[in-house]
Amino acid sequence: MKYKSYPFLLVFVLLLFNQGFGQTGQYNIVAYGAVKNSDKICTKALQAAIDACTAAGGGDVVIPKGIFISGTIHLKSNVNLLLQSGAVLRGSTNLNDYEVNVPEKPNNQVHKGLIFTEDAENVSISGQGQIDGSGDSFFDNHVSTRLDTFTTMYSRQKKNFRHTNIDYGSNPLLPKERPYQMIFFINCKRVTVKDVFITKSPFWCMHLADCDGVHIYGIRLWNNFQAGNSDGIDITSCSNVIIDGCDIRAGDDALALVGYDHHYEVPGFRHLKHFSGNIIVSNCNLQSNSSGIRIGYEDQNTLENVRISNVNITNSSRGIGVFLRDEGSLKNITFTNMYIETRIPTGDWWGNGEPIHISAVRGKDKVKLGSIENIQFDDIICKGDNGMLVYGSDESIIKNVSFKNITFEFVDTKLNEDAGGNIDLRGAKGYKSQLFMRDIPGFLAENVDGLTIDDFKLIWTNPRMAFLTNGIEVNNFKNVRITNFQGKGATNKPGTYPVKAENGEGFQTDLKKDDVHLLNVK
Repeated sequence: MKYKSYPFLLVFVLLLFNQGFGQTGQYNIVAYGAVKNSDKICTKALQAAIDACTAAGGGDVVIPKGIFISGTIHLKSNVNLLLQSGAVLRGSTNLNDYEVNVPEKPNNQVHKGLIFTEDAENVSISGQGQIDGSGDSFFDNHVSTRLDTFTTMYSRQKKNFRHTNIDYGSNPLLPKERPYQMIFFINCKRVTVKDVFITKSPFWCMHLADCDGVHIYGIRLWNNFQAGNSDGIDITSCSNVIIDGCDIRAGDDALALVGYDHHYEVPGFRHLKHFSGNIIVSNCNLQSNSSGIRIGYEDQNTLENVRISNVNITNSSRGIGVFLRDEGSLKNITFTNMYIETRIPTGDWWGNGEPIHISAVRGKDKVKLGSIENIQFDDIICKGDNGMLVYGSDESIIKNVSFKNITFEFVDTKLNEDAGGNIDLRGAKGYKSQLFMRDIPGFLAENVDGLTIDDFKLIWTNPRMAFLTNGIEVNNFKNVRITNFQGKGATNKPGTYPVKAENGEGFQTDLKKDDVHLLNVK
């Protein structure tokens, strides 16, 4: 039997297939007018491809090999921005190519960043290409910001705080007028960012606000270490977030998890009050000129249920920072199996070399401060040139904090001469409460209720400075238990103790009596 040929039928089927494939098809930006390796601004072509893709039900908006320059674009539901190997989506160096955002008064208008996505579902960025924010163009490479004398007036070094001849670190570069969050998702559901290389953000690099169901994995995010406010990833008031297998190197906080519903002039916030939490961070390498991980700050929403594990923090001014300055509380947070290495910075960066910092102090008037509760550290190895800090206040006592199986090497470096012997609580209200002189133990806790320290090993390396003091010091407390502590006071200073506790009740320890100095303890 002979079979007849029906070429017209084959063409019809292919056309039908291609039309239907639009739901999972590909939309190459070149077909919409984008020109690679050119000075042509491709914003309209990119947006046209995105709009066509979402109108057809979704698919991949493909950026092929080559450099494509753009201003502000908006991703939409069911769109995957796919950057092929060798593809570069580069932010324009002309500020006028970015959309203007008019914030609430009294803040001035600013410009949106490169990718600004609102109210989308099932939206993603993926591929082996890169996104380059052209951030270096928005900083003055010959001028840096410096600490003012009001900020440093209560420090040990006064106006000489962090004035050093050491060729180590530097001040943040002075920003010009610049686009804000480089990659921004607002009130989106089912957001995925994977595999891409992201670099040179002029402001916060990747920001997700009020989103639900976020997966970020396998990305490399490398910003200019001298670019102030160039955070790595900022998660604000989001829920059900997983961040895994990422390499983040940022001029400011590498990873920030907070409960903002607004934040000064920063675009995209909607004053939404809701649950924020259920966040997992694992298997990441983090570096920062500020905090490797920052949790909280001026939060309006409570953040809870955060699990962080298998993370390295190195080359950072502060390792882990948990900060409360506003009404939003921070609860149920665990840190497990981590290595932290910090150093005192020489420039105008927040953080003063603390591997772990927890503080709850007032940062705003006319709000009832939230609380920090149920924080747990297990299996942590630290090295730094300042002590660990747990610092509550009369109006916000820090509750139920535990440290188990901790090794901390306190290294007295030369930078302690230029900036050591101070507590850095910047973000607190009033200069006197922000950066101030104090003797430094290996571990300091104040205004706490329910502190457990078990299997803690403290090693002093080359202690020289006269302000170094006791091994563990606890003041104004309730219910403190210290067991299996291996350590002593700073060996360069006579009269120090392995443990000193003052003004509290409910103190328990298995240390020898001579190793513990108690004052006004019930």
